[in-house]
Amino acid sequence: MTAERRTTAVRGAVLGASLALAAGAGLSALATVYARKVVTPDAEKPDDVDVLAVGAGSVTLRATPETIAPGRYGLWLDSGEGHARVGEVIDHDEQAGTVTRRLIGVDRGRLREGPGRWNQYYYAGTPAALGLPYEEVVVPTELGDMPGWFVPAAGGVPTRDTWAILVHGRGATREESLRALPVLHRLGFPALVVSYRNDPGAPRSHGGRYQLGDAEWQDVEAALLVAVEHGAAEVVLFGWSMGGAIVLQLVTRSWVADRVRAVVLDAPVLDWRHVLDHHARLNRLPDAVGRLAQAVLQHRSARRLLGVDAPLSLDRMDWVTRAAELRVPLLILHSDDDEFVPAEPSRRLARARPDVVTYVPSSGARHTKEWNVDPDGWDSAVARFLLEL
Repeated sequence: MTAERRTTAVRGAVLGASLALAAGAGLSALATVYARKVVTPDAEKPDDVDVLAVGAGSVTLRATPETIAPGRYGLWLDSGEGHARVGEVIDHDEQAGTVTRRLIGVDRGRLREGPGRWNQYYYAGTPAALGLPYEEVVVPTELGDMPGWFVPAAGGVPTRDTWAILVHGRGATREESLRALPVLHRLGFPALVVSYRNDPGAPRSHGGRYQLGDAEWQDVEAALLVAVEHGAAEVVLFGWSMGGAIVLQLVTRSWVADRVRAVVLDAPVLDWRHVLDHHARLNRLPDAVGRLAQAVLQHRSARRLLGVDAPLSLDRMDWVTRAAELRVPLLILHSDDDEFVPAEPSRRLARARPDVVTYVPSSGARHTKEWNVDPDGWDSAVARFLLEL
């Protein structure tokens, strides 16, 4: 080989190595951005619905995957000052890109043409929106007082000494749990609807980031202690989405876990790796980015790179792998059409532990909207499970 050719080959090798390093650095940076987004609470929730027309008993909206979904939902109006509830789809004009739904009622404010925000919880506000009595409570934690609602059992039915503690998901609010209150109220279960660190109106963690359940369970443990101090002999923990990841950490890590009689999970996160891989694909990210993001979340430098209070343990939050450790009865309700937290880990856990898991699959519902699509079915499944404990 001539000297000139040797020089060209060396330059080519150096260039190839440089490009590989640059590509690797680019993937690492992208993975860090992705991981940071996962643990960062949304600063605000913008309007995402266009109200096009309001008729007698109906409302026409711009068609989106959410607004055409089956079931009953809500609309926040005027930046949350107003609220309306909508029911089934009356007409979906695919060519015009519109959907008309039944208007069930306007709770406050004025429904008119303009922007709004979709409310997947259907109800908005406090338990008073359902006509239920309640008390504002505070739960003392190491970070400060967490706000909550206490809803007593219905009058005329025996009050149980088992309480329900309801835990919402990532980016949600206590309003997510409102849908579950009527069936608990009728069955005589006092209910405590809780918040946790970094919720709106709740104390922030040191870094102001989600720990995806790896730390938030301590706030729910504090709520459990409040329930016990006020007469609860046992509790049933309810968790939606990340709320499921939170309550399962409590069941296996808390010194008062023996007070947990059972767990009810709606579209739970049972394996964060599975969810992170899914969202990487949804966002058209290379598979390597999703894997690297998981490594960043668990790395000792996660505090510096992501702002979390401590590196996360994804192994500790993988309940498919840890299925053998579960000791309390679980009810899992999960839609096969969940676009945000796929149901496969729920199915796998149910297959692995049929002795403790009651699995209620469904179809047609998007993430945590099983109740919205079939409220009677959701209530019946929960009632059967609780009455058989």
